[in-house]
Amino acid sequence: MRDVAVIGIGMNKWGEIWKSSIRDLFVEAALAAIADAGVDHLDAMYVGCMSSGIFVGQEHLGALMADYLGQVPIPATRVESACASGGVAFRQAFIEVASGLSDIVLAGGVEKMTDTDGGSATYALSTAADQEYECFHGVTFPGLYAMMARAHMAKHGTTREQLAEVAVKNHYHGSMNPLAQFPQEITVQGVLESILVADPLRILDCSPITDGAAAVIVSTPEIAKRLGRGPVIRVTGSGQASDTIALHSRADMSWLRSTEVAATAAYQMAATGPEGIDFVEVHDCFTIAEIMVLEALGLYAPGGGGPATSRGETRLGGKRPVNTSGGLKAKGHPVGATGIAQIYELVTQLRGAAGSRQVTGARRGLAQNMGGTGASSTVHILEVE
Repeated sequence: MRDVAVIGIGMNKWGEIWKSSIRDLFVEAALAAIADAGVDHLDAMYVGCMSSGIFVGQEHLGALMADYLGQVPIPATRVESACASGGVAFRQAFIEVASGLSDIVLAGGVEKMTDTDGGSATYALSTAADQEYECFHGVTFPGLYAMMARAHMAKHGTTREQLAEVAVKNHYHGSMNPLAQFPQEITVQGVLESILVADPLRILDCSPITDGAAAVIVSTPEIAKRLGRGPVIRVTGSGQASDTIALHSRADMSWLRSTEVAATAAYQMAATGPEGIDFVEVHDCFTIAEIMVLEALGLYAPGGGGPATSRGETRLGGKRPVNTSGGLKAKGHPVGATGIAQIYELVTQLRGAAGSRQVTGARRGLAQNMGGTGASSTVHILEVE
């Protein structure tokens, strides 16, 4: 298996983008990544997208995006794994280069979520849950994560204030990210007094509906050095795993087994462990998700994620900063693009180009992206030479 490097990144500002179509968003990010890499061709491309058929009535995205990017006739594949679509697209690009099948591959992600009403958006997102056993009975994702939060609070003593502190920290980070959808700081009191969505989760515990795209170019370290566009960022670890979709089928609703298994595989490939990670980007679709992910990654013992957040360990300047981009909570969550945007942030940090949100001495970062309530999960580890 060949070594793999990320040689180019691109992303647009996320939010409610009324004047751009789904193809416009993807092409903008992809062209930025191609320009950043300095390459003159692609061998293949992968497009992470969850629900374009429901959101904008468009399927067959692989061919569509290759066409509008001017890359026909290269192989172009749309990848779907709910909110982990971007992470899986990146993993497929990694595998293609590592196998030697291709030398230069684009992995992108996109979602256009605001061209439909709230009910349709809720339905589109609910397709990532178990339709027969969960959605048919009226459960939506805020409700599912609320049950996970209650289970975690009952088992580990996680507090309502600790959940709020996750949101406050991520908005603080997001306030320094010019591409974030909501770059405003918030307070714990503001979170606790925001509208109740599904007890104990309030609106400021939830990631938003977002339009946006991100793209990265994956190649070999040798090609990266030949292009000479900056430090070589290697992909040293990659893991993917799955779990039951329905929460009631799990032995423990307070634990993310797919993340644990994917992380174990990525750590083993990278010849490191949790202690070797300098900073992380995790899937904080709801505040409880960040706490649970940190524990499943082995960064904290079960029940340790909430107290660590309260101590400031996950904040910039802390022991191991988490979601320096602002996370899904502040940066936004165009579901198919989120996993790619996490890689964008890792590369930005490893290049030392994150400005006011730069992690001091960042040498090795980890990105965790998951679909649904953790039925699918990817973990990637990137290092700078």
